[in-house]
Amino acid sequence: MTEELREGGRPTGLTRLWLATMNSRRGIQQCYRSEAAFRQELWLACVLIPAGLWLGQNGVERVLLVGSMLLLLVIELLNTGIEVVVDRIGVERHPLSGFAKDVGSAAVFFGLVLLSSTWALILWDRLF
Repeated sequence: MTEELREGGRPTGLTRLWLATMNSRRGIQQCYRSEAAFRQELWLACVLIPAGLWLGQNGVERVLLVGSMLLLLVIELLNTGIEVVVDRIGVERHPLSGFAKDVGSAAVFFGLVLLSSTWALILWDRLF
């Protein structure tokens, strides 16, 4: 791979894209190893994404079914990032640390509400 560098020695172009992809892969692997909720949601995605592609009757339904699952994974990754940073700062209890973790957890909750309501509404139309 040709090393494309701009001023300051930072990679650009395909090199930057490759390095960013490897960083993302490492982040997913670390989250998978350390977070049970992420593992569960990732396995759920292995079922729901193909099911969403199959059950969706048009592009809009497919993107809603698949997108709501992908969004939940994004939210879980961000929540894990918040938790890791808070834990890195210190182990002592602090109201702002608890607040940050609670807000991250609330975001995951709303992601789950979005996922379940999207699937329920689309499947409801199918059944009734």
